[in-house]
Amino acid sequence: MSAADHFKGLREERGRITSTIPQVSYASTAPELSDNTRYDFFSRVVPPDTYQAQAMVDIVKAMRWNYVSTVASEGNYGESGVDAFIQKSREDGGLCISQSVKIPREPKTGEFDKIIRRLSENPNARVVIIFANEDDIRRLLQAAKKANQTGHFIWVGSDSWGSKISPILNQEEMAEGAVTILPKRQSIKGFDRYFISRTLENNRRNIWFAEFWENNFLCKLSRHAVKKGSGIKKCTNHERIGKDSSYEQEGKVQFVIDAVYAMAHALHNMHKDLCPGKVGLCPKMETINGTLLLKYIRHVNFTGIAGTPVVFNVNGDAPGRYEIYQYQMTNNATEYKIIGHWTDQLHLDTKEMQWPGATQEVPSSICSQPCRPGQRKKTVKGIPCCWHCENCDGYQYQADTYTCKMCRFDLRPNANNTGCDPIPIVKLEWSSGWAVIPVLIAVLGIMATLFVVVTFVRYNDTPIVKASGRELSYVLLTGIFLCYATTFLMISSPDVVICSLRRIFLGLGMSISYAALLTKTNRIYRIFEQGKMSVSAPRFISPASQLVLTFTLISVQLLGVCIWFGVDPSQAIIDYEDQRTSNPKMARGVLKCDISDLSLICLLGYSMLLMVTCTVYAIKTRGVPETFNEAKPIGFTMYTTCIVWLAFIPIFFGTSQSAEKMYIQTTTLTISVSLSASVSLGMLYMPKVYVVLFHPEQNVPKRKRSLKAVVTAATMSNKFNPKGGLRPNGEAKSELCESLETQDCFEGGEPREGL
Repeated sequence: MSAADHFKGLREERGRITSTIPQVSYASTAPELSDNTRYDFFSRVVPPDTYQAQAMVDIVKAMRWNYVSTVASEGNYGESGVDAFIQKSREDGGLCISQSVKIPREPKTGEFDKIIRRLSENPNARVVIIFANEDDIRRLLQAAKKANQTGHFIWVGSDSWGSKISPILNQEEMAEGAVTILPKRQSIKGFDRYFISRTLENNRRNIWFAEFWENNFLCKLSRHAVKKGSGIKKCTNHERIGKDSSYEQEGKVQFVIDAVYAMAHALHNMHKDLCPGKVGLCPKMETINGTLLLKYIRHVNFTGIAGTPVVFNVNGDAPGRYEIYQYQMTNNATEYKIIGHWTDQLHLDTKEMQWPGATQEVPSSICSQPCRPGQRKKTVKGIPCCWHCENCDGYQYQADTYTCKMCRFDLRPNANNTGCDPIPIVKLEWSSGWAVIPVLIAVLGIMATLFVVVTFVRYNDTPIVKASGRELSYVLLTGIFLCYATTFLMISSPDVVICSLRRIFLGLGMSISYAALLTKTNRIYRIFEQGKMSVSAPRFISPASQLVLTFTLISVQLLGVCIWFGVDPSQAIIDYEDQRTSNPKMARGVLKCDISDLSLICLLGYSMLLMVTCTVYAIKTRGVPETFNEAKPIGFTMYTTCIVWLAFIPIFFGTSQSAEKMYIQTTTLTISVSLSASVSLGMLYMPKVYVVLFHPEQNVPKRKRSLKAVVTAATMSNKFNPKGGLRPNGEAKSELCESLETQDCFEGGEPREGL
């Protein structure tokens, strides 16, 4: 074999061996080293930065911060740490990044000032996550101090900051309140005793120890290296570590020891299995199988130098165990104080925490303030931690954090729009001003009606009462009474019975009144028309016939109401649309009968038809002298009634959109009905009552003439002398009836009722 082939084989063998030699690290924390497909022979006794990033995310969330910035030194450590933090924050949710800044390896002048300006663009993001080296941390704090941002930023530093003094030296006020993290470790006292005792004589095996000695004691071992005027002295070899220089144990000593012991335990276990009972190497271990050794390394489980277990997971990572520090200033004294720890989950003593200004109130670092009750969040696109608060307006309530929903038709939002309450139910109360006036008018009207009825009954056989047509007068007075009584039904609290009575009596009273008046005016009209042509009286003018005609007209109204009951039974309802105002606080449900405006028109329509017909006959009989029976009073009654109802229509329907609709329409309707009754009562009966009670001398029988003579006299008198028919003391008031033929107006020599 040639020398070239020999060296080629050595190189191949060396490459094969080194590629499979397991490694155990005491300081490497880069997250990508956990990738078993690329670094399958790599293990470490320190936790990867993914655990550190998770611990930092848990700290941020425990402080209720949701809007932070990140700063990373360019390079594997800083960029990987920030990437891990961002990834964990996305996995956990509820955390957003305002700014993500990278510090270049060789920052230009003003670079850190620029970074501080970027971090200050959003003043709500006060918390800054830092994965940076010591020098970058120091210069970043200097730039913040220069920008007068003392106490504004809350720093959350990784293990590169930890509990070190150098990054914050001479700018402690900028670091006040900073929360930092370090892998959990312990100072090894045995190492301190050993290292302090090291001298140039007893530590010659360490080739770097001499260089350390010169740097630590600021001296030179060689006389020739000492230059005059340089201020550097020659080492005397009597210097002692910790006595002639400051000394602090390096924080990774524990992990160095654990890494060595991990390899030792793995080799020991491998030796027991491959070389049982033998001392030293056996043939099976003369050539190390890296894959087999890796297996033994991954399965070690022992108590480390600090008393914590040393184990590895499938990726070769040690479990995450961190101590959490906060840099605090108290009475000009500063310290890194342990405020908690993290082992798979966070344990934080918030009572021990202190923030800039020596306060225990946790500073805020959120994008948007929480919405008030009754407001929904409208998230800013791409930034789930930022939102605008929108009120749940109108009849909406806050269904959840992001949604407003409409309340059910019978509900309205509560005071803070977080739910719905029942809409209050209202009805027309007896004590309301809208009810007092109609009730007062109705009571006075009923009293007046009863007074007229009592008077007529008391003087039932007198000429004026007879001349009024007693049967129809009592029917008309009944209708007037029902018109007044309807007011009480309209104001009473609606239920099935009240609503049924409203349907019946609201139109019935008016129908009775106008049916009786129509029968009277029609009778007068037919008598005078017939009297012009013959001496015989027209048919159906007797009291019995008049009653039959009147009740026939009334029965049409009752028939219509019965049909209505059959098609649509009466019921009380709560109308939530009637007073559904734009302001939910003013919304009311109206308890009312199920009578729509159209139904009301139909209900009163027949009465209106009778009223109009009666008015037409009143116009036709306007030529009859006013001394002849009641044609003129009836005419004036109908004209006035028409005016009342013409005023009623625009008021009633013009207020259909008003919030006071129920009150206005009920009051208008009841007053209109009562006024109609009052007009009839006042114009038709009060003059008669006045004569009967105060002028009894006029309430006497008159001489009788034939129908032909009376009608002719009346017609001629009205034609040639409109005022000639007037006679003093109402002398001819009942002449027409009293002058009818015996078979028409007299029976058994006794006078009968007039027209």
